[in-house]
Amino acid sequence: MDISARVDYAVRAMLILAEAAAEGSGPISIDALATRQDLPRKFLEAIFADLRRADLVVSRRGSQGGYVLGRPSKDISVADVFRAVDGPLAEVRGLRPHETEYQGVAAHLPSLWVAVRASLREVLDDTSLDDLRTGDLPDRVRELLAAPDAWRNR
Repeated sequence: MDISARVDYAVRAMLILAEAAAEGSGPISIDALATRQDLPRKFLEAIFADLRRADLVVSRRGSQGGYVLGRPSKDISVADVFRAVDGPLAEVRGLRPHETEYQGVAAHLPSLWVAVRASLREVLDDTSLDDLRTGDLPDRVRELLAAPDAWRNR
């Protein structure tokens, strides 16, 4: 799985907004978001346009303006952010996994692609920004992290 820069930047910026919401500190500007995580400002503006369209963030105008979360951080999953900026969690040649079809020896491959998507959903849909911000990850995510080879390259 390739996690794009768009997704990485979006999640990092959303975590800043989640922290601001938890602290009650109000809107945060794109400049401040970019500075706090060393993100490219112009790229972040484009990402926030997608997040705004998905109702994950709300912009506030004025001298104290900026962005706030569109709903509580416990109600925004990492998958919500992923989908808002990068589309579906899993695609195979531009198709959804359940839309793929193969002949002969590869006939069962769609089942594997659907299982891969299901495992991504299990982690990303069940982990909220609040879980990630606090480090209080869902039990299943902690189980996966504790697997003997979870942190090893293969």
